[in-house]
Amino acid sequence: MINTQAATAAAVLGWLFAEWLFKGKPSLLGAVSGAVAGLVAITPACGFLGPVGSLVLGFVASVIAFWAVTSLKAKLGYDDSLDVFGIHGVAGLIGAIGTGILMSADFGGVGYEEGTTMGSQLYAQAVAVGVTIVWGGIGSYILFKIVDLVIGLRVSEEAEREGLDTAEHGERAYHY
Repeated sequence: MINTQAATAAAVLGWLFAEWLFKGKPSLLGAVSGAVAGLVAITPACGFLGPVGSLVLGFVASVIAFWAVTSLKAKLGYDDSLDVFGIHGVAGLIGAIGTGILMSADFGGVGYEEGTTMGSQLYAQAVAVGVTIVWGGIGSYILFKIVDLVIGLRVSEEAEREGLDTAEHGERAYHY
């Protein structure tokens, strides 16, 4: 529980500091985004890190996720209206790879098995991340193709202009 709380708190602060530095002021949305990034990052690492490693991981993951949301998305031009990749994807990658570093007993973690070095553990973490990306990418591609053949993946331009709440669900915003 301590690791989860520590990583989340540090991630909130990391995101808010980055937002303050680059945007001029912190925001509640930034605090919540940082909290999610911290929770995502600590998930693979929680049982292997100490509280100090959790603080470092949460802070670093949220600052890098902030960069992904505010800069990487614009540079690569991908469509991610809810910043799922920038927050979940990036913070998850940082958490999975960071586990290989911060689990060291030098950082208060559980340490490595006998005969395992930080380098070999980091390599194992990186391979696992790579396999996960390839597996998820191929599986998603196949599923998207099936959905596209059965019902289609895109709505019409008219429905997109009208708004999907109205076009697909018949819902309209009420003005009081």
